[in-house]
Amino acid sequence: METINLPRGYKVYLPLIVLFLLLVFLLPRNPKFNYDYKKGAPWMYETLVSEFDFPILKTESQLQQEKMQAWSEVTPYFRLDLEAVRNIDERLSEKDFGEYPMVRGGVAKALSEVYAHGVVSFAGFDNAKEIFEKGTGYIYVQQDRKAVKVPVSEVYTVEQASEHMLDILKNAFPKIKVDSIWKKAEISDLIKPDLIYDQQTTQIVHEEYVDNISPTQGIVRVGQEIVANGEVVSAEIEQLLDSYRAEYNSNIGNDAPSAYQWSANILIAFSLVLLLFLSIYYCNYTIFNMFNKYLYLILVFTLSAVATCLVEMTDPSLYYMIPFTLIALYLLAFFKTRMVFAVYLISLLPMLLIAPDGVELFFIFLVAGGVGILVFGFFNKGWLQFVTALIVFVVMVLVWGAFRLADGPESFNEYRTITKMALGAFMSVAGYPLIYLFEKIFKLVSNSKLVELSDTSNKLLRELADKAPGTFQHSLQVMNLADAAARAIDANVLLVRAGALYHDIGKVANPQCFTENETPGVRYHADLTPKESAQEIIRHVADGLALAEKHGLPGIVRDFIKTHHGTTSTGYFYTKYLNDGGDPDDVADFFYDGEKPVTKEQVILMICDALEAASRSLKDYSPESISALVDRIIDGKSSDGQLTNSVISLHELNVVREEVKTYLQQMYHSRISYPKRRGQIR
Repeated sequence: METINLPRGYKVYLPLIVLFLLLVFLLPRNPKFNYDYKKGAPWMYETLVSEFDFPILKTESQLQQEKMQAWSEVTPYFRLDLEAVRNIDERLSEKDFGEYPMVRGGVAKALSEVYAHGVVSFAGFDNAKEIFEKGTGYIYVQQDRKAVKVPVSEVYTVEQASEHMLDILKNAFPKIKVDSIWKKAEISDLIKPDLIYDQQTTQIVHEEYVDNISPTQGIVRVGQEIVANGEVVSAEIEQLLDSYRAEYNSNIGNDAPSAYQWSANILIAFSLVLLLFLSIYYCNYTIFNMFNKYLYLILVFTLSAVATCLVEMTDPSLYYMIPFTLIALYLLAFFKTRMVFAVYLISLLPMLLIAPDGVELFFIFLVAGGVGILVFGFFNKGWLQFVTALIVFVVMVLVWGAFRLADGPESFNEYRTITKMALGAFMSVAGYPLIYLFEKIFKLVSNSKLVELSDTSNKLLRELADKAPGTFQHSLQVMNLADAAARAIDANVLLVRAGALYHDIGKVANPQCFTENETPGVRYHADLTPKESAQEIIRHVADGLALAEKHGLPGIVRDFIKTHHGTTSTGYFYTKYLNDGGDPDDVADFFYDGEKPVTKEQVILMICDALEAASRSLKDYSPESISALVDRIIDGKSSDGQLTNSVISLHELNVVREEVKTYLQQMYHSRISYPKRRGQIR
């Protein structure tokens, strides 16, 4: 039976307790309407009878239709503009009536008659044509802070005023060609609208009218049947159920006893915290030992839960605009995919529990987050991140569209939802740069940072390549070997690659001390005692740590420098000292004063570092000799106690053993000798 090994220390449980209390207070404290239904689907529950009186809510389409209709029912307002009728006589005197000056008086009289009724301007008035063509209805004319209701049949448009004046003149002067005089004198230019459309006042009146539109239509009494078991949910029944749910959630549910509400919240909060704890426990137990990483994970989960609760308290329609996928990306920067998906799944559970359309929202964001996790590895640099946002948006729309298909074609009119999803997907990428802030606050190293550190063109690695080329090549070989081993046991590949590149960086301080960098014919250790040589060798760890700190390498990378030799000895000089008659009790100077590896990645590097160096001394690269070398190195590290602090399992160690054997055999496989061409000298 497997022993349960719970983590110790208050640091593990204190953040969970804080999260628990936060959830208890933030979770809604009213019962949820526990029926799921869709139009066109049968009612799968018992016959539902109303337990209280409730109003029947109008649908959104009904309300929109009534609001649009309101424009046709609102009487437009016009203001009287006296400037239009001023100086008519002066403007009239400028007109040339030729040999018929008497027509001027007729025009003045006709203008007075037209303005006595009013000439309207339609600028900004969209429904004007329809109203005035029908000749029915009314307008309000404002003058001196008073508004007079006037039938539209009593006022003129500019065209109507022109026609009316022309008729008056023709009747007054039957023997004169009034049409010719009208055109020649451009009399129509004298007609200026004196009734100007007042859009602001009309808008205010319209809004008041809209505000007074009732959101309900009828009422259902207590005891009335709403829907029977097995009955197909029609549009009318759906409207009744929506109204019943709204009344229940807003009023009736709040009447539940307070003790029950708090008890429910306590149980739900405890369940969520327990699930989070178990996901960490089973996905990566070592996170409990890395408080900064553990605290960051709790924080990210808390952000998701708090966002869900706050949206539910304010406006549930904003769910689509919240970048929940960003939570997955924040986790992906520091954790493996298995951990990310588990925690992300749990972070969506509050939405499933409390959101009005919890199942639909949960499924949309679950699929979108899963796809985001997968594609971000390919599109995580520069502008390509927006490709991730686009893919996430498309996935969200497709899943949302699938639910809409089930609801019927009329449900596709929710264009605002698509807009919100687009904003949410964009913010998933726009908010990602905050990861560098979290990196600083929690002293973490993101995958992006590890990729940056593994760039061999950076200053520190270029210095290693220039001053200690042999060590640099050794580090590259160790990196490739460790990469293969890490993939075999699902360790952090990016981390072990960075650790491999920097583990011997201290050799830059004295490169000639190490055989891989020796100049031919120069023996650095020829004039040194075994103890002096050992100290020179051992010093590269301290030099490496100093150099790493100077160049600001993260602590998680510096740990590889401290642990890649652990507390082992400098084998060659240690043995030489003893063979030369050295005191076995005086050997402390031959042992590294480092730390034993803890993580899987540190163990892999220690093994691969020793193997790469030892493999160079093999005279025979047969599978048997390589296998024997690997077994000797790994078993030696184990028997020497170097793996006692490590979290690597025996099974994983054996997987690493077989993987490095395969890799070394492939690297050192024999090659065919090319035959010489006849007559070829060399």
